[in-house]
Amino acid sequence: MNQSKTELEPLYYYEYSDWYSDPEPTKPPREVILPCDPTADERYFHICILSISFVMMLILAALTRKNKLCQGFARGSSSIFSPANFLDQTQQKGLVMAVFGLVFSKLAMLVISPDPLPFIKDTPVSIREYMKIIAIFYYPVLYYPLLVCGTLQCSAGYVFGALLSFTHFGVLVWQKFDCAKTPEIYKYYALLASLPQLACLAYLCVQFPVLFVKGPKTDEDLDSSYYTDYVKSLLKKKSSSVSSSEADKPSLVERILEVPKSYIYLPEKVFQLPLKLAVSSFVTCVAIYQTALLLVVLVVPTLHIVHAGIDENIAFLLLGFGIVLSDDRMEVVRIVTFYTWLLEVCYLCAMTLSCLVSLVMLMRSMVLHRTNLKGLYKGDVYKKFNSQKTISPSRSGVFCWMGLTGYQAAIVCLGMAIQTLVFFICFLFLVFLIIIPIFYGRNIIVFEVAGKTWPVWVTVILVTVLQHVTAKIFFVKKDTATTDLNNRESLFLLTYLLFVANIVVGLIAAIWRMMITALYNIIHFGRIDISLLHRTAESHDPAYRYYTQFLKVEVSQSHPVLKAFCGLLLDMKVETGRAGQKIRDAEEGVQENGSNKATSSRRVCARWQLMYTLVNNPSLLGSRKHFQTLQKSESVRNGTPNRSSKKSSQAEAVKTEAEPVQSSECPSSQDKTE
Repeated sequence: MNQSKTELEPLYYYEYSDWYSDPEPTKPPREVILPCDPTADERYFHICILSISFVMMLILAALTRKNKLCQGFARGSSSIFSPANFLDQTQQKGLVMAVFGLVFSKLAMLVISPDPLPFIKDTPVSIREYMKIIAIFYYPVLYYPLLVCGTLQCSAGYVFGALLSFTHFGVLVWQKFDCAKTPEIYKYYALLASLPQLACLAYLCVQFPVLFVKGPKTDEDLDSSYYTDYVKSLLKKKSSSVSSSEADKPSLVERILEVPKSYIYLPEKVFQLPLKLAVSSFVTCVAIYQTALLLVVLVVPTLHIVHAGIDENIAFLLLGFGIVLSDDRMEVVRIVTFYTWLLEVCYLCAMTLSCLVSLVMLMRSMVLHRTNLKGLYKGDVYKKFNSQKTISPSRSGVFCWMGLTGYQAAIVCLGMAIQTLVFFICFLFLVFLIIIPIFYGRNIIVFEVAGKTWPVWVTVILVTVLQHVTAKIFFVKKDTATTDLNNRESLFLLTYLLFVANIVVGLIAAIWRMMITALYNIIHFGRIDISLLHRTAESHDPAYRYYTQFLKVEVSQSHPVLKAFCGLLLDMKVETGRAGQKIRDAEEGVQENGSNKATSSRRVCARWQLMYTLVNNPSLLGSRKHFQTLQKSESVRNGTPNRSSKKSSQAEAVKTEAEPVQSSECPSSQDKTE
C-alpha cells in the first residue's frame, strides 16, 4: 500500500503541479439577482387599498349627492363619475397631470414585467399577455380615486386624497427599500423606472394638504375670472403709434436670438393651455424618461458584459474572419476593448441627443399649440386646415380628442427609438470612418474614395459656381426697382453646354434631398402638430389628423369668449328681483307700462348685442337661417324635403314678421350682415 502511494506521488505531482505554477487571479462570477419578495406584500396591499378606495368612493358619492340636493343642482357641481372636466381651462391641472403620469409610469413597466397583475405570482407564459391586457384597465381603476378626490372640490375629498396618496407613497418607498435590486433586465431598472411614480405621489402628498388648507374653490369654469380677463385683453385698446425701434429692421443678432426664443414656452397671464394639452405634455416628458431608461438598460449592460469577456481568444476569432489587427495578441485585446468602449460612447451620445431633440420638439409644440388655438379662436381656419372647414364636433373629432394623450405618448416613444438608432449609425460613421482614421493615419477608406473621385467634385463645384456667378453678373439686369433677363443668347448657349454637367449636379442634389427629408422626418417624428406629408396630403397623416380633429372639438367647446358670454348669461338668469325681471321682459318683448318706443329700442339693442356676440360662434352655424335655407334647397334638389329645415324656416319667418321697427340707437342686424 505504501509502495503504490509512493509510485503515484510523482504522477500526481506532474499532473497537477502545472495548475499552481503560474496562478492567475480568479475573475469574480457574474452577480445573480434572485427574485425578491418585499415585506409589504403586493397582493395584500392591493386588496386592502382597493377596499379602502371603494369605501371612500361611496362616502364621496353620498356627500356629493347631498351637496347637489342642498344647492338645487346648481352649476359647477360634479360627481364621482366626472372626475375631471377636460374642457375646463381653469381646472386644477397639477393633480390631473400627476395622476396621468402615475398611471403611465406604472403601465410602462408592464412591458417587461413577468407578473403584470399583483394578484398572480409566477404568471404562466401562456396567459401573460392576457394579464397585461387586464392590467391596462386595472391600474387606471386603482388610481381613479386620487383623481376623484382632487376634482370634487370638497374638504372630505382632499382628506381622503391625502390618505390615499400617503398610503401609496409609503408602501412604494417601503417596497423599493426592501427590494432595491430585481432580476428584470438590469438590477436597478425597477427602482429607476419607479422614480416618476414616486415624484407624482410625492406631489400629491403635498398638494392635497395644501388644497385642504386653502379650502374648496368656488370660481370653477364659468364662474372663473379667467374668461372675462381673456375678453378684456382682446378688447383692450392697442396703441396705434409704432415706435421707431419697432419700425426699424431687426439686426442680425436679434434675428438669431429669435430662433431659440421660438423654442421656449413662456406662460402668458391671459392664456392657458387646455387641460388635455397640459396632460399630454407632461405624459410626453414621462414617456421620454421611460424610453431613455429602457434604451439604456437594454444595451449598456450587455456592452459591459462583452467588454469584461474580451481576452486573447478574440485574436483567433478575428483571424477566422480574415481580420488581423496586430501580431501581438495583447495589442489586439487592447484595440478591441477600446473599440467596444467607443461603441458604448457612441450609443450613449445618440441616446442623449435623441432625448434633447425630443424635449426641444416638445417645447416647440407647446409654442405652436398656443399659436394655433389663438388663431382658431379668431376664426383663422384656413391657415391651419388648408380649407374652410366648420369648427364643430364630429364622430371622428371626439374619437381623436379622447385618444390624443395616449397617441402622442406612443409616437414619442417610437420616435425616440428610431432617432437613437439613426443617430447611433451617424456617430459610428463619424468616429470609425473619419475621426479614428485621421488620428491613427490608417484605414482612411472614405478619404481614399474621395481622393479618387476628386475630378468629379471639382467639376461639380466649378459648374455650380459658374452658373451662380453668370446669373448674378451677366444674365440679370436691374433697372431702378425692376429686374429682367439680359444676354439671352449667351444664356441659352450656356444652358445647352452645361446640360450633361447639370445631370451630375442633379444626382447629387437628389441624394442630398433624400438625406435631408429622412433626417427632418426622423427629428420631427414625435410631433403631431405638424404633418410629415405634403400640404395637399396632410389629411393622410394619422398623427396630424388626430391633432386637427382635437383642435376642432377643443375650440368649439372651450372658446374663452363663448364661455365668458355664457357665464354672463347665467349670471343674468340667476339674478332675482325687479331688475332681473325687467331685463328678461325686455329681451322677450313683453310689453310694459311705459313708452313703446323705449321698450322696442331696448329689445332691438339686446338682440343686436346677442347677434354681435355669437356671429362667429362655430357651434351655432347649423342653426342660422342661411345655412338651413341652403340645406332645404339641397334636400329639395335631391327630392328629400327636410322637415327640420322646414320647421326652422317657418319659425324664422314668424320671427321676422314679428320683428319690430329698428331703433336709431342701435345698428340693425340686417345692415351689419350686409
